[in-house]
Amino acid sequence: MTTIANNLQKVLGQMAQACQGAGRAPASVALLAVSKTFGPEAVHSAALAGQRAFGENYIQEAVEKMAALRALAPELAATLEWHCIGPIQSNKTRLVAEHFDWAQTVDRLKIAQRLSDQRPAHLPPLMVCIQVNVDGGATKSGVAPEEAVALAEAVARLPRLVLRGVLSIPDDAPDFEAQRALHARAAAIFERIKAQGFAGLERFDTLSMGMTGDLEAAIAAGSTLVRVGRGIFGARTYS
Repeated sequence: MTTIANNLQKVLGQMAQACQGAGRAPASVALLAVSKTFGPEAVHSAALAGQRAFGENYIQEAVEKMAALRALAPELAATLEWHCIGPIQSNKTRLVAEHFDWAQTVDRLKIAQRLSDQRPAHLPPLMVCIQVNVDGGATKSGVAPEEAVALAEAVARLPRLVLRGVLSIPDDAPDFEAQRALHARAAAIFERIKAQGFAGLERFDTLSMGMTGDLEAAIAAGSTLVRVGRGIFGARTYS
């Protein structure tokens, strides 16, 4: 078994233990393997070990990686699900719309409209989450909590998108309780949107919270999708 396969099993075990501690079924939380900066061979190893959903922050790098995987293992590549979890600028919306299955970082209606307009007709609708800035930091991405419901309702109306949930990336917190409190803010926004009952919420089921260092707290707060990179692929090196 490869190191990546071993790490993957450890992370899944960690998630199952966190679910047990929170009184939740392990199947209620899915794993997104964050493969940014790692090559197609690393993704291939994780896929051979059973992982199917991968998250990428750098859009151009991700598109090149997808092509490399199709050349490396076409049948396996066809089974993978790709999530954009990095900032989406206007000049990159077409790449996201044409190549990804999910866009989790929608924080402006302009970006959502471009994604909808540019989603190819032969592909299924793009699954999207709105990113909420639960910390309120001026330099951080994400819609302000008080504007989240209005953005969600507008996104839900767009024809080539399906609104699936909420993503948050809070700042690091010093301990479990502080981490859980931050994640609880995102969970409350998720529930507030869900309670509105407007059209387009039929598949609103995803609370994307938690990474390698805080997945236990995120699961305790209600996360349904944790995003783990370092815990699976190891430490990153940036060029």
